[in-house]
Amino acid sequence: MTENVTTIGIDKILKSLPHRYPFLLVDKVTSLEVGKKIVAIKNVTFNEPHFTGHFPDHPIMPGVLIIEAMAQAGALMVTAAPGFSAEDKLVYFMSIDGAKFRKPVIPGDVLELHVEVVQNRGPVWKLSAVAIVDGQKVSEAQLSAMIIDKEKK
Repeated sequence: MTENVTTIGIDKILKSLPHRYPFLLVDKVTSLEVGKKIVAIKNVTFNEPHFTGHFPDHPIMPGVLIIEAMAQAGALMVTAAPGFSAEDKLVYFMSIDGAKFRKPVIPGDVLELHVEVVQNRGPVWKLSAVAIVDGQKVSEAQLSAMIIDKEKK
């Protein structure tokens, strides 16, 4: 059974992902089809710490952070599945294939993160991800991740 969700706010994001400032790169989810696809938003602001050094006179969001934002959106899609306990599990990033960067992402941009499931076998998920700004594709990649049990401390 597929559950459709229109939006997810920051409270649920914080419960679903282990990331925190300055590494939480998803601000909200605008569309979710559990186990199939997600659209999430990252509001790019000048006060983010990476802009002080990348590059001070011409700030652009590092490509690796765009990829990470896509991966976090994918993890949100996986953790939204019925019965998934984010308290007991982690989603680990496994690989990036075919990453392309087409246009710089700058402060003030709204980064739309579109992620779809390509394949799911047990704990391993293969995802197709695209980042869009103002209707234009700025980045894309194929990602894979694995769900693991969180170690008890």
